[in-house]
Order: sequence, then C-alpha cells, then structure tokens
Amino acid sequence: MENLFRLVDHEDFFSRRCIWVNGPIIVGAGPSGLATAACLREQGVPFMLLERADCIASLWQKRTYDRLKLHLPKQFCQLPKLPFPEDFPEYPTKKQFIEYLESYARHFEINPQFNECVQSARYDETSGLWRVKTVSSSGATRNEVEYICRWLVVATGENAECVIPEIEGLSEFKGEIIHACDYKSGESFRGKKVLVVGCGNSGMELSLDLCNHHASPSMVVRSSVHVLPREVFGKSTFEFAVMMLQWLPLWLVDKIILILAWFVLGNVEKLGLKRPATGPLELKNTKGKTPVLDLGALEKIRSGEIKVVPGVKRFNNGEAELVNGEKLDVDAVVLATGYRSNVPYWLQEGEFFSKNGYPKTSFPHGWKGNAGLYAVGFTKRGLSGASSDALKIAQDIGKVWKDETRQKKQRTTACHRRCISQF
Repeated sequence: MENLFRLVDHEDFFSRRCIWVNGPIIVGAGPSGLATAACLREQGVPFMLLERADCIASLWQKRTYDRLKLHLPKQFCQLPKLPFPEDFPEYPTKKQFIEYLESYARHFEINPQFNECVQSARYDETSGLWRVKTVSSSGATRNEVEYICRWLVVATGENAECVIPEIEGLSEFKGEIIHACDYKSGESFRGKKVLVVGCGNSGMELSLDLCNHHASPSMVVRSSVHVLPREVFGKSTFEFAVMMLQWLPLWLVDKIILILAWFVLGNVEKLGLKRPATGPLELKNTKGKTPVLDLGALEKIRSGEIKVVPGVKRFNNGEAELVNGEKLDVDAVVLATGYRSNVPYWLQEGEFFSKNGYPKTSFPHGWKGNAGLYAVGFTKRGLSGASSDALKIAQDIGKVWKDETRQKKQRTTACHRRCISQF
C-alpha cells in the first residue's frame, strides 16, 4: 500500500471522498451480485456491493410484467447455498422470486450501498488497485465517491439497458410507445390495436397477455425462432434436455427436442414462425439465443387473436407500414426488443470485455480477467450460469484472501498502514 496516495489526483483530493474497500467491490445487486456476495460471505471475505437503484434485483422489481413466472423449474434458478422454499411451485411467480431474493440477502447479511451509480472504473497500474467512481443523489444533494479496491466484480449482467430499435418514423408515431421493461399489464390496452415488436419469450408473453385483456395484438417476427413446449410428457423440456445430454450428443438431443416439439405444437412454420437451421440447444450455446417456451401464445396465433406480421419498414402517424407493403392501423407499440450490457459505458478496460459489453472469452472461462477483474452473469445461461460464476469467483478470491490473512497472523513485528477509510 506504499503507493496508495498516488491514487488520488491532486485536484480531486478535496472534491471527492475516497474510500478504501477491504476486499472486492461488486457492481450490481441483481441475482448475479447477490450470489457472488453470498459465496464471498461463506469464504469469509469482506466486500462492498454497489447498486444504482434503491433496491435489490431492480430489473425484477421494477422492469418486468405482472404475469411473469420463471420459465425454467426452480431447481435450475436457485442461487448458491440456499434453495427455494419447498412450498414454492415448480415455476415461481415474479413476486415469489423477489421474496426469495430478499430472503437470500437477509440470510447472508448482504447490505448493498443503494443509489450508487458507477460512473467509471479503471485499473491503476502504478498502485495495482482499482479506482471506482460513483455518484449518488439524495434530494438536491449530489455526492461523489471514489472507492479503491484490489478486486472488481462486474455483476451488472446482460440486461442492464433496454434496446430501442431505429425504425423510421417511430419517434413521430402519434400513439403510445413503451419498451417491454415498462409494460405491466394489458389492462391499459383493452380494446386497442397493439403492435408488439419482437417474438422472443417477452414478445410472445406480452402478446398473450394483451389477448387475455381483450386487446388486438400483432406480433412482429423478423427472423427465425425456435418455439418449444414448456413441458413434454409432464416434464420440463429444459430438464428433459439436460437429462438426455448426459448420454447423447448435443446434435441428437436437438433433433429429439424438435421432433417432440412438432408432436406437441404441430408445424409452427405454417403460423409464420420459421425455425432456424441450427438446433435450439446449439443455437443457445453458440449465439446465446434462447428458444421461446410456449405458454399459450401459439393457440392464440392459430385462432387469429394474435396476428403474426413481418418486419416494420416505417411508421406514419397512427399507421405501421410493413416490409411486405401491408399497412396496419396501430394505437400503441410495445418494443419487446430486449436488453444489452452497459459495461462499455463505465468500465475503462479493453482486454477482458469486448465492445458489446461481454467477456471476450466464452463460457465456461469468461469469469476471470487480469488484475483482479471478474465477471458474473454474462454466460447467456441464465441464473444457473451466474451461480456457477459466483462460486468460482468467490473460491478464487477466497484462496488469496485466506493465504494472505494467514501470513499476516504469522507476523511478529508491528506493521502500520494508513488508509483513508476502511470497510
């Protein structure tokens, strides 16, 4: 720590509080950050968890629709060291999952620093430490803090910022436009003609929800998509696939899954849903593209209650012109166009993370970079991938922490180190 004071730029010293963190900083208090914090707690490693929102799992609490349930069985979605309550259903609701996360934080005594938005994080090669600058607002007061730490864990995940597509005329559209992150229920769209842009799990579910609330949705399908039944033979399709992968090659499991999907759902291509040439599991592993698990939307498509349309060319006032020349009267637009990582906006680093905000090294090796930098929740494998990363990160940091703590206990001479503040 001899170089600690070199960290503080002269002009910044009196305008910003500097805090030394005795352990890693975790950025993001979603499931990935909570899982890492819990695993570090089990290793006896102190940490600081920074969260820009005013609650844990803000994506789940503030940016998800009311009818949302976990798409996979709960055993594939639980975080390390603490399973779901036994009385929870196989597919917990949004409310139940949030309750689980809150109980998880209480169980492991995880207390994030809320309303702390990270502006930048960079590695200081002179000192071998990370400098993490944050801004927090309390009323009219704006506070700037610079945290200094040895390890930095990026847990902001794959869904930090919503994606808004560039479509000609969208900004001039007269009707209501919302992203899926702001959609709660179809009740407010009752009786309206709604264009849902996107046909992933969110696009399908929102279209179904709109139908159930007596709206008239049209769903934009621009590219190919795998639609699978959520269950086959009374068992989760995902669970069935995982079981088969223990004995069969991935390509064969893909073929079996698609045959079962055809048996249960019929020929979805007749409904305007063209399947990709690559199998669903291979596509998930190579591109991170998740297949759609049908919860009833296909039945509504067959009945005509959900209309499948091609891409949008442009918007004109209250009208959407499609790429095939067809024109639709539209009252509202829901953009189920997904999310992206926000890492490039604040992390000043180019070796570990790529420009799209994901680690350059693919799963299962994308959890550790150089100079004490780690990533959790970027595997494109959901909560199970985040849990796997969290365990590895905690074990890696914990080994160093325990070795150094043991060495300090063996010292016989006094050692003094000055720091600005300690956690």
